[in-house]
Amino acid sequence: MRSRISLFTIVTAAALSLSAITFLPMSTSAQDTTNRAEIEKIVREYLLGNPEILIEMQDVLESREQEKVAASQKKTLEEKRDIIYASANQIEIGDPNAKITIVEFFDYNCGFCLRAMNDMTRLLESDNNIRFVLKEFPVLGEASVEAHRVSLAFSKLVPEKYGEFHLQLLGLNGPKDGNRAMQLAISMGAEETALRAEMEKPFVVESFRETYDLADDLGISGTPSYVVGDEIIFGAVGYDQLQQRIAKLSE
Repeated sequence: MRSRISLFTIVTAAALSLSAITFLPMSTSAQDTTNRAEIEKIVREYLLGNPEILIEMQDVLESREQEKVAASQKKTLEEKRDIIYASANQIEIGDPNAKITIVEFFDYNCGFCLRAMNDMTRLLESDNNIRFVLKEFPVLGEASVEAHRVSLAFSKLVPEKYGEFHLQLLGLNGPKDGNRAMQLAISMGAEETALRAEMEKPFVVESFRETYDLADDLGISGTPSYVVGDEIIFGAVGYDQLQQRIAKLSE
């Protein structure tokens, strides 16, 4: 379905472009006002008589926008490779020496991320040559931010249990906030005072800022989203689709 806003923008652009052909100076004279009214009538009649031109214009605009996004993504994949795959703030699950890396942007309160978690687990169980790099990307409100703050702190204090913590927190029913994340972290051996102190350290904010900036450069606005090789994948596409992308990297 095409956006009304996009269509309005195109109509406006078309009207302005056709009006500009007359090269009329900005004036409030009666003659110029009459001329402009006639031109507006001509433009309206032309667009009503040839509505397909609006679709053509929108296709061109969308194509150009896609080209810009693709160029930005390519540049980011090249220039920020270290941040994407080897950031000091990221979390890894799987063999760190695996040949294939899948980068996933996720939010603990994202229902589709839960489905994606099952895909990740299945891929790791079926192929020990895969690792996941998890980018903590809270985009669903303050509750998510607090849950991710606990998660980042836990990953620093109890890194050997982060994988289990991640799966359990994401798998909990209902909303996840800082309190639920804290309770889980404590039940898994983290000391609350140390955990709260870790949550206040600068690396937490730095991690969020780094991930948000990276997502913006890659055109990522929702979760889950993936980087697989040189491809950006949006949404919980499922095990089979991810496996197909992985197979291409193995060729």
